[in-house]
Amino acid sequence: MMFDYRAFAYNQISRIAPRYLPFADVATEDVPLSRLLRLSLFQVTVGLALVLLAGTLNRVMIVELQVPASLVAGMIALPLVVAPFRALIGFKSDTFSSALGWRRTPFIWKGTMWQFGGFAIMPFALLVLSGYGDAVDAPRWLGLGSAALAFLLVGAGMHMVQTVGLALATDLVKDEDQPKVVGLMYVMLLFGMVAAAFIFGVLLENYSPGRLIQVIQGCAVVTIVLNAIAMWKQEPRDRERAAQILERRTVPRFSDHWKQFIRYDGAFRLLVIIGLGTFSYGMADVLLEPYGGEVLRMSVADTTKLTAVLAGGTLLGFGIASFTLGRGLAPVRLIRSGALIGVPGFLAIIFAAHIGDVLLFVGGTCAIGLGAGLFGHGTLTETMRRAPKEHVGLALGAWGAVQATAAGIGVALGGLLRDIVVHVPTVTAMAPEMPYITVFTLEGLVLAFVLVITLRLKNVQRLDMKTEQSIMPLGFDSPSRRNFEAIR
Repeated sequence: MMFDYRAFAYNQISRIAPRYLPFADVATEDVPLSRLLRLSLFQVTVGLALVLLAGTLNRVMIVELQVPASLVAGMIALPLVVAPFRALIGFKSDTFSSALGWRRTPFIWKGTMWQFGGFAIMPFALLVLSGYGDAVDAPRWLGLGSAALAFLLVGAGMHMVQTVGLALATDLVKDEDQPKVVGLMYVMLLFGMVAAAFIFGVLLENYSPGRLIQVIQGCAVVTIVLNAIAMWKQEPRDRERAAQILERRTVPRFSDHWKQFIRYDGAFRLLVIIGLGTFSYGMADVLLEPYGGEVLRMSVADTTKLTAVLAGGTLLGFGIASFTLGRGLAPVRLIRSGALIGVPGFLAIIFAAHIGDVLLFVGGTCAIGLGAGLFGHGTLTETMRRAPKEHVGLALGAWGAVQATAAGIGVALGGLLRDIVVHVPTVTAMAPEMPYITVFTLEGLVLAFVLVITLRLKNVQRLDMKTEQSIMPLGFDSPSRRNFEAIR
């Protein structure tokens, strides 16, 4: 009998994956790894859009199209307008009524169409801004307005797809496996960003307005195709849930559920921790490379590699978090570890300038990435555990809203604070690293404060629907609600 090399290779790979990927052992017979990887394609398209907006189009609009940097920064920041509504998006996907019993799929598809619409508008905006062909006579305000609308649509679509997609991923697995599947999803986001950056670099090596438009149009097609593949036969059609939703006498209100979520022990404190920690780590994103070049005299190639070091540290943090959480470690301890690792990371970056040690700087950068990965995964898992399984979308949305908003504010204020210190004559004359050290010191102090707050944060186990309904009415005319009203 001929040896089956294909079956042998597949068997060996299936054994290796859980050993070296701590999130891979989440796969079961009902939800195999291939299905989870297919679902994670929505994170790949989110990573693709992030690189296109914040990387490729950012550079092209400022350099080639001569759009003022302030306007471009404003356009990139437009998706932050949608970020605070991620909690509402998650809540809507939790309580959505569908004849087929679908909750998540319609929202993922809607977000995909928003992304597609933004990508469809963007080429025409760039044609107007570049004066290419017949667009030479079009008013410039039309190009700027269309570009802003395109950025807003793509950003809104990304927030919706990511929030509801993560909720769907957690729906498919058991509670104890959710940290692993979240780790897998975020690894695929990083993979999508790295792959998109490489592909865009190759396709735009010989830049022209026409080639850029082709790349954007290709992104639109790839987004809708990959997201369609990701959604295919993922969410089960639950007609019983559909009947229950249609039979309810009152429509659940977001305000009621949000107040209930905040009333859980430590929920508000947790959101504050998420915001401050993400804000602190976000401030360093735009300053690490300039700091390495201006203070430590690193080359452009060397500072570019810092992005890989930071991403590698974050990836390592996700892996460690998935591994330890899957084995019963409390997410609160992981949050503390993430904040604790970040403090010496920033100290290493600061002292690297005084002794001129590039390796110490690179090590501090890796520590920041590691701390950010542990902190992000820990806060996300803890947030999910503070909501019943039927309302995990609200929890994921709350985490995403605070995290995205705080990250955007951190990036903006980090650059602004550095520029303010640069224009202080006495400080600038004293040392060129002072503007950067000022920001890094503030980040370390904020993380130390976060660490102190976490000492009062208690770990909780997920509440089931019965417990939740006994705490506060959910919009259903149930015995639990009537009991609550009588007690109140």
